[in-house]
Amino acid sequence: MGTPDFAVPTLEALLKNNYDVVAVVTAPDKPAGRGQQIQQTAVKKFASEQDLLVLQPEKLKSEDFINTLKSLQADLQIVVAFRMLPEEVWNMPRLGTYNLHASLLPNYRGAAPINWALINGEKNTGATVFKLKHEIDTGNILSSFKIELSENITAGELHDVLMIEGAKLMLDAVNKIKSGNLQLTDQTNIIGEWKHAPKIFKEDCKIKWNNNAEQIHNLIRGLSPYPAAWTQFIDKNNQLTSIKIYRTTKESANHDLICGSVITDNKTFLKVSCKEGFLNIEELQIAGKKKLSVKELLKGYHFQDKTIFI
Repeated sequence: MGTPDFAVPTLEALLKNNYDVVAVVTAPDKPAGRGQQIQQTAVKKFASEQDLLVLQPEKLKSEDFINTLKSLQADLQIVVAFRMLPEEVWNMPRLGTYNLHASLLPNYRGAAPINWALINGEKNTGATVFKLKHEIDTGNILSSFKIELSENITAGELHDVLMIEGAKLMLDAVNKIKSGNLQLTDQTNIIGEWKHAPKIFKEDCKIKWNNNAEQIHNLIRGLSPYPAAWTQFIDKNNQLTSIKIYRTTKESANHDLICGSVITDNKTFLKVSCKEGFLNIEELQIAGKKKLSVKELLKGYHFQDKTIFI
């Protein structure tokens, strides 16, 4: 059970290791993009190429879907980046339902663990396989792995690492489940103060330039490439224009500039003042234009003197 690219390597790993995948459950096709063309999920595209049975229920409690699942008599259900399941679904297989979550549980339970780990400046993260139960992301842990985080890694780059390593973790977990060699850890026995990873909304992505360089840098990389941190400025036509920022480096310095002040030679560099320093912007996208490196953007776009990002 899964929907986006993140779920595909796990399905591929199970197939390559001769597990009998009796069905794949994914989200229904839906219109997307500017042309609102009907799009299949990444999981459906891959599953269809492998001639697997694909189920796309609108409602996970529908009688038809429940009856179809029962008829398949699966021993085990694997969930990677899917919807919240009703108990009748997750409690159906004799061996249970196991989920791959992109954090070291119980830390960062919720919808956006990759983003929030970076936004909060964590030095490490990982992934966890756990057995589903009632409360979301609270089930007993079967296995996990931990990785160190560089200070410039983006959410997109971390997503790709956890996608591949998470598939290996899940395959190892399924092998353990098959052998019966299980040691499950109750999350309530793990002591600590745990952060949450709620869904991210547009206002969460707006840059506050009076924060320090490290906080803003972490926000930007934690939201890159999607949904992307953003700010606004008054352009040469006196219009309020939005800009998304995808990649930055930090610069510590003392200054007396207004936070958000843009410093640029309009040729090779663009940096913005913030508390306790500057943020050097490396990749960005002005509304209505392509995502570009700063040098590429400045070949055709000039910022006015005393521009302030707000």
